[in-house]
Amino acid sequence: MSEPAPGIALTGKTFGKAIPILRVRNVAESIRYYVEHLGFHLEWQTEIIASVARDQCNVFLSQGDQGHAGSWIWLGVPDAVAVFRELSAKGAIIRQGPTNFVWAQEIQVQDPDGNVLRLGSEPTEEPFGPWLDMEGRLWHWNTEQQQWMLQQPA
Repeated sequence: MSEPAPGIALTGKTFGKAIPILRVRNVAESIRYYVEHLGFHLEWQTEIIASVARDQCNVFLSQGDQGHAGSWIWLGVPDAVAVFRELSAKGAIIRQGPTNFVWAQEIQVQDPDGNVLRLGSEPTEEPFGPWLDMEGRLWHWNTEQQQWMLQQPA
């Protein structure tokens, strides 16, 4: 019996790492985007599903099946600003640049199918920035009320 791939199948009381499955229109085009623009490498591929990885992160790309277009995943990175600079230089689709929140300093990167990768590192001392939600609306932190409030259109 062969050893399972690291983090994929474990026995006992240990969970393996989570591997999100993102629905895509064309697996070959998605692989190209994740490799060329996001710095991932191809681990394996079939006609309709592939695994791409970067460092300890794996993502499955599933053509026309499993999940819903426009899914969101959060990935921890050492330095969100450095990742922003790298991915911007590679032509990635940047949905929201580095923004500080109570939970992390994040960037939002989108793939051609509308899936969003939230890449976050430790929060900084900067004031909290606006939160860009899935509908493209901006939310601002109200320090008096200690809550997020929708920015009203002008």
